[in-house]
Amino acid sequence: MFTDTLSLQAIREIKQQNRHIFARQKKDVLKLALVGAAIIIYYVFFFYQYGIPWPRLMNGCQQIGHYFLRMFVWHDFAQWPFGYYLQQIFITLAIVWVGTLTATVVALAISFLAARNVMVSPPLRLVAIVVRRLLDIFRGVDMAIWGMVFVRALGMGPLAGVLAIFMQDVGLLGKLFAEGHEAVDKSPGRGLTALGANSLQKHRYGIFTQSFPVFLALSLYQIESNTRSAAVLGFVGAGGVGLVYAENMRLWNWDVVMFITLILVAIVMAMDKISAILRKKYIAGEDIPLFGQHSQTGTPRK
Repeated sequence: MFTDTLSLQAIREIKQQNRHIFARQKKDVLKLALVGAAIIIYYVFFFYQYGIPWPRLMNGCQQIGHYFLRMFVWHDFAQWPFGYYLQQIFITLAIVWVGTLTATVVALAISFLAARNVMVSPPLRLVAIVVRRLLDIFRGVDMAIWGMVFVRALGMGPLAGVLAIFMQDVGLLGKLFAEGHEAVDKSPGRGLTALGANSLQKHRYGIFTQSFPVFLALSLYQIESNTRSAAVLGFVGAGGVGLVYAENMRLWNWDVVMFITLILVAIVMAMDKISAILRKKYIAGEDIPLFGQHSQTGTPRK
């Protein structure tokens, strides 16, 4: 029983019988201690090298507390332009949905060109390498940088925000979808090959059927993530609620900032609930009763 108390002699006997296990445990503890010491040394070096004095840090914490107090004291709440705030929030959601859904469709198509278990021949492997490097370029540039580029090229407005989300999500989702394709079990593909299926049928029924849960889960998560991240696009002129944030931060209206933040948090929570329902329905699935408890006479189940 695990609840029994072992004597010292029994513990010594266990250690003697399993010396290799306890010797490995000592090595693991030593490695963990060395990693912890390295992390502490890095923190000390960071604060010392970049000149972050302790009084300055304490003063910053006090200022943050002061701002939080201002956020929870709402002045003239009834006179706020709620229509304008909600309009900007809806614009942000529209930017997120259009950009993410478009990027999801395009990334799904590109992901097959980047999957090594799809591009199997040497010429196709070269195509996969080129596609992966392009996805790295798209993913390596931050959404805010893409937003500034498109604002300069197309002018301020939601279109720049849509393209910024599209460019980053194509790179991110394309790589993740490709890795999902590569992680599938190869047995269904071999069975389809034995049955004489062509390449398109093997990709459709042997790969995508298994990678669909990954595709759906990542797409839903990316919509939630972009809802939070799209607020930054307004700071660079790409439209949406970020413009409201920038205006009220410059005017020190921290109560309005908190109000908009709470609405966005509520929206993200609602989207997370919807995503959980969809994941449960299309990933976990539902049990299908193949055999009901029918009677001998064939009467239907009650």
